[in-house]
Amino acid sequence: MIRMRMTQRFFDSRAVLAKVDIAARRVLSKFGAFVRRAARSSIRSRRRASAPGQPPSSHTGLLKRFLWFAYEPRRRNVVIGPARLRRKGRGAAPSLLECGGVLRQGLAGQGRSKRKRVVKIRPRPFMGPAFEKEQPRLPAMWADSIR
Repeated sequence: MIRMRMTQRFFDSRAVLAKVDIAARRVLSKFGAFVRRAARSSIRSRRRASAPGQPPSSHTGLLKRFLWFAYEPRRRNVVIGPARLRRKGRGAAPSLLECGGVLRQGLAGQGRSKRKRVVKIRPRPFMGPAFEKEQPRLPAMWADSIR
């Protein structure tokens, strides 16, 4: 007489979902690292400004140093991009470089003057092209990732 446990005949969904979560974290973290590397390598360190439509120049090195990626387990996705800088006037710079826009700055040395200087910034995308460059590699990363 052969005895078998009935649970061995059914699909163990918890175990499979746990393996999928592990694989998603591994694959998406790797993808985030590749996109971050591509974005960093596209930013050149030089004194002059880049041409509109080209990746920005890094004059101080902050933009290259503050590119990060993080896996979000709740949403099962990866967030890749520059960290928001806390110093006044620098926090919007990365998004303005990516998409372009208008920056209003108070004039230096004017004391309590309410005068503002308007600076128009044309887009110098670096994250979007890095993502597009690495996106074709993503399906190969998923192949055989769940073990």
